[in-house]
Amino acid sequence: MAKAISRDDPRPLYKQVKTHILNTLYGDGVPAQAKIASERELVDQLGVSRITVRQAMKELVLEGHLRAQPGKGFYATGRPRRGYEIELLRSFTETALAHGKVPGSALLAAEAVAPPSAVAEGLGLVSGQLAVSLKRLRLLDGKPVAISHDWIAAELAPDLLTLDWRMGNRSFYAELRNRYGLFPHHGQTLLSAALAGEEEASLLRLERPAAVLTVEQIAYDTADRPINMTYSVHDPANYPLRLEQG
Repeated sequence: MAKAISRDDPRPLYKQVKTHILNTLYGDGVPAQAKIASERELVDQLGVSRITVRQAMKELVLEGHLRAQPGKGFYATGRPRRGYEIELLRSFTETALAHGKVPGSALLAAEAVAPPSAVAEGLGLVSGQLAVSLKRLRLLDGKPVAISHDWIAAELAPDLLTLDWRMGNRSFYAELRNRYGLFPHHGQTLLSAALAGEEEASLLRLERPAAVLTVEQIAYDTADRPINMTYSVHDPANYPLRLEQG
């Protein structure tokens, strides 16, 4: 199991603490009104400062995940979240767990190939260089909600295809971080809408004509080196997207 907190992770420590608490709340199925670990306990468990934990708790209270009771601690609200955040640096698996959903996937294709020109350009590949193509149907509580197609230069992740990508909760970004030391730091996201194609409608169980959301993302490391590109198609009814600002 990956460590909850990593100094190599480009996300601020309080964001990592926040993700850890969300995964505990929803991944472990903490019931509404249940008391969670105290600030002091989280400081000891995660090896961070109390200020860091307090910032994470403050955001979770503001977002409605926790209720603070002065002198007694923090309690789960059990309040469902509306929409799924568009976050370049968090995987589908982590997002699903943060919403109390069971993530799953069905492998559609996994191969090392010469990428399309747009992918090669985005990843900074020259003629002859291969990219790993990983295409999966993503599930929430067993229901298909999105199709994701990840691309990464083969030389950055040489044995990626030896992993069992049929596992429902295997996280692409977790493997990049933990296996290859690749940490997406920033990037760009392009949102659009389209009509589902025949294959997309079949996989997502949509009746045509049906509108879908399309997301194109590219992530870079701290040196502005492109790490991976992702193209995904979302069922807007079962996987609505939300952009948090502030």
